[in-house]
Amino acid sequence: MTLEWEQVIVHSADPEALGQWWADALGWVVVHSSDDEFEIRPAPDRLPGLDFVRLAESKKAKSRLHLDFRPDDQEAEVARLLAHGARHVDIGQGDQSWVVLADPEGNEFCVLAQRRR
Repeated sequence: MTLEWEQVIVHSADPEALGQWWADALGWVVVHSSDDEFEIRPAPDRLPGLDFVRLAESKKAKSRLHLDFRPDDQEAEVARLLAHGARHVDIGQGDQSWVVLADPEGNEFCVLAQRRR
C-alpha cells in the first residue's frame, strides 16, 4: 500500500482571502479556486499543498495542528510576515528559539531558528 501526501486542509471563514494571504507569504501558486475552496501549492505539479475550505464557525481554541517553517534568516522572515499581516501570539510557549505567529484568521504557525551548522 502506498500513500501520497496530497494537502493540508485549513478551515477558513474566507478561503480565497486566507489562501491568497498564504500564497503570497510562501510564494506559492493557486491551483484551484471556487466559492468554497482555494488550493495552493509550491508549484502546479508539486505536493503537498494547502487547501483552504469554507467553514462558517470561527476558530475557538489553540490549533491542534500547525505548520513550522525554517528560514535562512529568522528575524528577517518574522519581520516580513508581520508586515504581511501576521501577528505574534502566545500559546504558552515561554522563551523559546522559535517565534509563534498567527495568520489573519488566527491559525498559529512557527518560524524556527536557523539550523546550527
